[in-house]
Amino acid sequence: MNIAIFASGGGSNFQAIADACADGSIPARVVLCVASRPEAGVISRARAMGIPYTVIDGAAGDWGVRLLTVLHDRKVDLVALAGFMRKIPPSLIEAFPDRILNVHPSLLPEFGGQGMYGMNVHRAVIASGRRISGATVHMVDEGYDTGPVILQERVAVRPDDGPEELAARVLSVEHRLYPSVIKAFSEGRVHREGRTVHIRPEH
Repeated sequence: MNIAIFASGGGSNFQAIADACADGSIPARVVLCVASRPEAGVISRARAMGIPYTVIDGAAGDWGVRLLTVLHDRKVDLVALAGFMRKIPPSLIEAFPDRILNVHPSLLPEFGGQGMYGMNVHRAVIASGRRISGATVHMVDEGYDTGPVILQERVAVRPDDGPEELAARVLSVEHRLYPSVIKAFSEGRVHREGRTVHIRPEH
């Protein structure tokens, strides 16, 4: 299975997935990194691992249509969003049905939607007084964080947590949860029925 990873920031989830592919934990290859801006830290990570990368130009028309050519040239089977700060256009969703994944730093559907990303999520969780947060891996559809949930893991919110402390613990869960879902995809163990996604256990 060939994977393209889309990222806008430092790329720590990119690194977790790429490392798991490189060491054989995931039977797949990361064949492309797509960055939303030329200064994104993920580009340095891609260069260091010898993974081809491209920077999208969102200013000129539907970048999704133009990016499809690159994805097809690389024979991409699965797209993984890893802190990608652009809404995925319908052209990409149609081309990769149920094969675009995202990781979100809360237990969706709570604390999802437009504007709910990064520290905004963790600030909102703490302000709400919730004692539990977590991470969610989900399929991507046309909405913001509205696609079917694949897997979630809870993270306790401690009484003395600030957004940074909570973010660090949630991120460490993402680094484990996201590769495990991609591994299941690469092994053909993910099955969707309507809004419900099942992961068959490993044999």
